[in-house]
Amino acid sequence: MIVVTGGARSGKSTHAERLLAGQCRQVLYIATAQATDEEMAARIARHQQQRPAHWRTWEGHQNLGAVIRRHRQSQEGVILECVTTLIANLLFDLSGGVSPDELDFASLEGVIHHQLDDLIEASLMCPMPVYLVTNELGMGITPENRLARHFVDIAGRANQKLAQAAKEVWLVVSGIGVKIK
Repeated sequence: MIVVTGGARSGKSTHAERLLAGQCRQVLYIATAQATDEEMAARIARHQQQRPAHWRTWEGHQNLGAVIRRHRQSQEGVILECVTTLIANLLFDLSGGVSPDELDFASLEGVIHHQLDDLIEASLMCPMPVYLVTNELGMGITPENRLARHFVDIAGRANQKLAQAAKEVWLVVSGIGVKIK
């Protein structure tokens, strides 16, 4: 399991794709983004166009450990893009439309970490490389609102958990990957 992290538009997805393409011809690309508006649909389309046509794509954000176990073919490496979007989608699903002021973030984080534990287990058991792309959110200012503060905290702890379990960790800055583990 290899974690690739960095800021928004740092080149982390491209870096992970390049690393995996050097190791595997066949790839299962797990895409966690959802087209919630036109701008997001355009972002997703750009990512799709950049990937080799022979890579398979699985779209979703729940139970991704099971996806790796059941949907990955024998010689496929895996890229999961992106853990931060996965966390955002899970928070949205789990909140059930409740106001952020009423959410029990500790409980929500427990459910998210349960899914991440399963993802880590599946990734570590996979005989082919698994790249997890995630955003590093902790280098900016503390967000103003409660939901954003908890999101940054949950994502930061998730990234720590992933990095601890990973064989390698890459930090990508301005399109340049630096191996930090």
